[in-house]
Amino acid sequence: MLRLHGCILVRLLSSPATSQGPPLHRPLSAAAAPGVSPNPSLVVDDYLVSTCGLTRPQALKASAKLSHLKSPSKPDVVLAFLAGLGLCGADVAALVAKDPLFLCAKVEKTLAPVVVGLTGLGLSRTEIVRLVALSFAHFCSRSIVSKLRYYLLLFGSSENLFRVLKQGYLAGADIEGMVKPNVALLRQCGLDDCNITKLSLRARGVLSNKPERVRAMVACAEGLGMPRGSGMFRHTLDAVRFLSKEKIAAKVAYLNKMFRWSDAEVSIVVRNALCLLRKSKELLQRRSDFLISEVGLEPTYIAQRSVIINYKLEGWIKPRYYVVKFLMENGLLKCNPGYCYTAFKVREKVFMEKFISPHTEVAPHLAEDYATACEGVVPARFRFT
Repeated sequence: MLRLHGCILVRLLSSPATSQGPPLHRPLSAAAAPGVSPNPSLVVDDYLVSTCGLTRPQALKASAKLSHLKSPSKPDVVLAFLAGLGLCGADVAALVAKDPLFLCAKVEKTLAPVVVGLTGLGLSRTEIVRLVALSFAHFCSRSIVSKLRYYLLLFGSSENLFRVLKQGYLAGADIEGMVKPNVALLRQCGLDDCNITKLSLRARGVLSNKPERVRAMVACAEGLGMPRGSGMFRHTLDAVRFLSKEKIAAKVAYLNKMFRWSDAEVSIVVRNALCLLRKSKELLQRRSDFLISEVGLEPTYIAQRSVIINYKLEGWIKPRYYVVKFLMENGLLKCNPGYCYTAFKVREKVFMEKFISPHTEVAPHLAEDYATACEGVVPARFRFT
């Protein structure tokens, strides 16, 4: 074991990453990493608790996958390797709890060459440690180096890479069969690598989807009247990523009926407020009932300002409408529906400055009533007949 560990350390110490992070030849300590078991025989669950830092329930669950181990020699080498890499005891415990078989990884044939390869890609020791924590299931495969080489070029930086990998799907994706064909299609649609990165962060799994599913997304986006190459095409792909043509058609028909819009108005609204495609029917109906029936806004007026529908009804639209209504009822504001739209869209500070603060003398209770309404309780002064 010592000879094997020595070979690994020599290889790693000769890599460019040795100037970054803690030295790989440091002694193991309880504060830095799990200790190495001195026992020649192995009681798996005890080993997982005392040496790897797992809780007893975690150890009992994990030990079923490690019942074939008769000696701690192989796990000890893996633990020594992880400690030398810089993983703390808590990180190692979390890794082993999620993937007990990581303790059976081949250090000299797999883990050490992977670290050397990742270092050659320019990843720092700290970034490699992050990668182990994020993609431990794939770290035992030497193919991860070539995958990350491709992703680094695509996403443009290691920070973008880790933001995408944090979603937990891309490290194990089929590069040749799925990722590259999807990237090629998105580029044909006018998306550059920066926009592909943004789409990957928003639309989880879009690159690892089957190419026919991504082609269907493109077709749906074009069916909504969004041409390839337009600035909104990426946002449209994000909006339709889990919707079939049939679901989109049904949602468009529902919007038409609920808000009494013409086909042309619905088309404009959907293009300007794509997230409406993912709103529930119940939510849309409540927005429609309040804005049309209670506030009295015309369907065309809402269509031209469809961003209103995205605002929260409770805690935003209703409290602000009550304030505007109160001011109108008491002659402190002209009866103009445009005030409602202004009240809905401005930031909280601006709303207070424009609609609350100017009336503190004649309506000293207004700020308190507004705060109460924001909590979901309608004050008596906001109950109009």
